[in-house]
Formats: sequence, C-alpha cells, structure tokens
Amino acid sequence: MNSVIDGQIDDGTLKLGVGVQRLDAASSRNFKKEFESLWSDEIQRVELNFENVEFIDSSGVGALLGVYKRLPENEASVRLKKVQAPVQSVIELLRLHRIFEISN
Repeated sequence: MNSVIDGQIDDGTLKLGVGVQRLDAASSRNFKKEFESLWSDEIQRVELNFENVEFIDSSGVGALLGVYKRLPENEASVRLKKVQAPVQSVIELLRLHRIFEISN
C-alpha cells in the first residue's frame, strides 16, 4: 500500500499531506503508524493538508484525535487545510472544529 501521509518538520510545525481519498478504518491504521514514524519531541503544531480526502469515518476521526493528544498540553494546535465539504460536515457535526482549526 502506498504511503498515507508524507511530512516534514518546519520550525516546530509538522506539515503533513494526507494522500488518501478515504480516511477510514483501512487507511487510519497506516496513518497512525506513519505519524508515529515522523514524530519528534520538537513538534509543537501539526498542519494537515486534506485536499485529497473526500471521506472520513470514526477511525479517521480517532486518528486525528491521536495527533492532537501527542501535542504539548495547553498548546496543542492542529490545523486542517483545504478540507472538502463532506469531511468538514463530519468534523463540525462532532464539534471538533472547536479543537481543530480549519482553514483554506
């Protein structure tokens, strides 16, 4: 299976590109593994490019919450960029837009 995410650290921000159309049970396992392999203690913020993601389910949401929980307490910053409408609807329905910053 191809890589689910690719990333680089830029001045304390881990910038990730999500390369799957569906962030679901099948792909979220690999997402978590790949995220762990990129993790470093210098990371203060995470920015995810969601332009390819058309669908997210509870497993995908769980993977995102795992990213959030790895960040320093009281300073956690997760930004979702280029979020498509169906994915944004799920995030807002679950009220996660309160902890994830959504931007274009």
